[in-house]
Amino acid sequence: MRRTRGGIAYFTGGTGDSLLLLLHGLGATAAVWRRLLPLVEESWDGRWAAPDLRGHGLSVAEQPYGFGVHAADMAALATELGASRVTVLGHSFGGVVGAVLGGGWFGVDVDRVVAVGVKIDWTPDEVAGARRMAARSPQVFPTAAEAADRHLRLAGLRELVDPADPVARAGVRVADSGWAPALDPRAFGAVGPSVETVLARCEAPLRLAAGSGDPMVSLGTMQRVDPDAVVIDAAGHNAHWEAPEAVWRLLGAG
Repeated sequence: MRRTRGGIAYFTGGTGDSLLLLLHGLGATAAVWRRLLPLVEESWDGRWAAPDLRGHGLSVAEQPYGFGVHAADMAALATELGASRVTVLGHSFGGVVGAVLGGGWFGVDVDRVVAVGVKIDWTPDEVAGARRMAARSPQVFPTAAEAADRHLRLAGLRELVDPADPVARAGVRVADSGWAPALDPRAFGAVGPSVETVLARCEAPLRLAAGSGDPMVSLGTMQRVDPDAVVIDAAGHNAHWEAPEAVWRLLGAG
């Protein structure tokens, strides 16, 4: 795993100056793209990078954690890799970060953004709940397995990934008195701004998609922003894990 000058850890592969950015959701890490990466390596004509967003995994855990800061981190990554053009495939929170990057404010040319499972509508209670999460101290557990289980719950992957899986262990760090999820709880403080407004301000072509069983977003909700939004059959919120081939087809690359 490499690291940018600003402390963003990332995996990368491929060659060329056309970059595909794979941006994970809130609470997850770059490891969650494991099932999609074989398709990327087989079909993507260029370079790809899968970073741990700020406050996640092995990346720097420093505030602020707003959408714009994450997008600036991604612009710095693209610049350091010498990318002339960028395509974004983002899940949930990562899709919103991709849309901000595609707004044209960060000096990076974004060809398109594909955002899967983005929660567009947030109730005041949900925003308040995220703010409470941001105010909590990190939880420390006596075993790595318990910390991995907590990481999966925070990432919304508990029903899909075994705590012993390397994807789960990628979200765990050693703490002073045990093990903890490798997530700075303050990262939840990014929740609050209107997601619909953020998405609507994306200047790059934007495609929204979600699993047919995703409880966080509906086709009608997505169509307020993207009239051609796509529903992915037999998938829930984590369609990139549950139906990687279908997600990859959204890029027209497979």
